[in-house]
Amino acid sequence: MAVFRESGVADDAALALLTEYFSARAESFPAGPEAYRTVFPSPDDFVPPRGVFLIVEGEDLAGDAADVGCGGIRRIAPSDTGAARFEIKHLYVQPHTRGTGLGAALLAELERRAVELGADEVVLDTNASLEAAGRLYARAGYRPIEPYNDNPNATNWYGKDVQAEAQ
Repeated sequence: MAVFRESGVADDAALALLTEYFSARAESFPAGPEAYRTVFPSPDDFVPPRGVFLIVEGEDLAGDAADVGCGGIRRIAPSDTGAARFEIKHLYVQPHTRGTGLGAALLAELERRAVELGADEVVLDTNASLEAAGRLYARAGYRPIEPYNDNPNATNWYGKDVQAEAQ
């Protein structure tokens, strides 16, 4: 069972997981102009009612209690239709937890929190090289959308009507 705890993005646990995430992404991107660009999140974006950042509590490889993942949601500009829009950012679970359903549980919890904060729609961006993440988003009902930002690391943008699911 997944356990989630709210955290500030500048807290030690969040910074450690975000650093791990960004390092893994940078290693997988090509060098040169297309190199991964690390941008740590702004703490103000992930504080209710604008958003929330979660730490996933689990076990390390030795079976000891440990923080094993993270992710956040933040309010962004409304959609063209005026729908309240939240963005999922930095969804990450450590490699030893992948394939256990932890990423899907974190995604569902972030969606639930977004609805509580008033979201009509949840969006996210990702890179095509993250094939497992793309499959996770498709299984969770995300559909391709037009780019809503200019993230240089992103190649794919997805959205989901979370109000329709909440009813």
